[in-house]
Amino acid sequence: MRSQLFINNEWRDADSGAMLDVINPATEETIARVPSAGQADLDGAVAAARAALDGPWGRLSARDRGRLVWNIGEKLMERADDIARLETLHNGKPIFESRRIEVPAAADCFRYYAGWADKVHGETIPVSGNYLTYTLREPVGVVAAIVPWNFPLLLTAWKVAPALACGNTVIIKPASQTPLTALALAEAAAAVGLPPGVLNVLTGPGSTLGEMIVAHGGIDKIAFTGETSTGRQIMRGSAASLKRLTLELGGKSPNIVFADADLDAAVRGATTGIFYGKGEVCAAGSRLFVDRSIRDQFLDKVAARAKQLTPGDPMNPRTRLGAIASRTQLETDLRHIELAKQEGATLLAGGARADIGTGKGYFLQPTVFGGVTPAMTIAREEIFGPVLAALEFADVDEAIARANDTSYGLAAGVWTRDIKKAHYVARKLQAGTVWINTYNIYDTAAPFGGYKQSGFGREMGAHALEHYSQIKSVWVDLNQ
Repeated sequence: MRSQLFINNEWRDADSGAMLDVINPATEETIARVPSAGQADLDGAVAAARAALDGPWGRLSARDRGRLVWNIGEKLMERADDIARLETLHNGKPIFESRRIEVPAAADCFRYYAGWADKVHGETIPVSGNYLTYTLREPVGVVAAIVPWNFPLLLTAWKVAPALACGNTVIIKPASQTPLTALALAEAAAAVGLPPGVLNVLTGPGSTLGEMIVAHGGIDKIAFTGETSTGRQIMRGSAASLKRLTLELGGKSPNIVFADADLDAAVRGATTGIFYGKGEVCAAGSRLFVDRSIRDQFLDKVAARAKQLTPGDPMNPRTRLGAIASRTQLETDLRHIELAKQEGATLLAGGARADIGTGKGYFLQPTVFGGVTPAMTIAREEIFGPVLAALEFADVDEAIARANDTSYGLAAGVWTRDIKKAHYVARKLQAGTVWINTYNIYDTAAPFGGYKQSGFGREMGAHALEHYSQIKSVWVDLNQ
């Protein structure tokens, strides 16, 4: 397990010697110490990234570049067991999710964008006059990927893979709580022969290192996933240099169940939508809207299913609900639970810290509230934990209006057997992704991103390539 900065294909300590502890949220024990990078380290990484861009990486053919990107995905799968273990150790998610879902999805992301590397190209344009006019699609330059702690490896891959495929160089700043798999990715990149400076990893707090990245004049673009409030700070901080930005921010996603739905499937979808990933998912279906005519019976089933889902040791392959990622996040979850009680919501399941028998760890019972009204805090603020707020609606129009009554717009779910209704509602919902009769399904080929204060730009799919490339028009005078 590497625990140094990765700059210019070299493992280094921070220039200041400062260090950060990495805590296992399931045991509350320190499992690693990593450097806390400062300005000198960032300057070194930017210089290395610029040199690679102007040197060997910039001269590499698109097809050879794609081959290296593909090989990173292959290397991740070769080390899938070890990398999954690191992901679980520093995040608290079940090893089942890390090994069977997150690492393979990250590898798939590199393979997908490897195929795009030699297909990102310009076009010839018929213009007025005797001119040959064509476009070149070129890399943006040095890209900073600022990654959160909920899906540390996967969300890194979403940014790094298309950036590399388009010929950019990258500086990764993982969340200070979960830096280990970004360092494992750096090992994979070095192992497949990625030239020095193409991929760099700097560990450190967002409050210091993150601000330095935003202010740095040598960084051309920032790809950020995280809280909406932090996204606003990045926009303000990057204004002076007019950096390109893609921001995937918070969510308070509605999951709408109509009376004509397959109710058993909808129950499974409602619980998966909020409890997968411990609810630490930006697209989590944290607002459950249920048709008034089936409200009680449906919520009884959801609550029963939640009570059957008990937190356990994340390293146990049978565990499906792990530890909350940090003490701070656990305290945030508990604070919202208490506030929901005070505001009059009805606790149907969970609502307390859980003990898996060790007396240690940041574990929380999966929690379901009924009787929630649109004005309650639990219905408006992103909690980012396994806490479900259930509301009711009377008809289709009210369901749509209540679902859209939020400053966020990342994702939504619709459950109905009426295909016309499903498509109608999907068109009306203000969300970047709408799932119909399913929830939390992703594929590298499908774009993902938000409306409103859930951010702008898209990750994954062909649309992501637009954010990592820029177009140059070339005119050639053919007049004689």
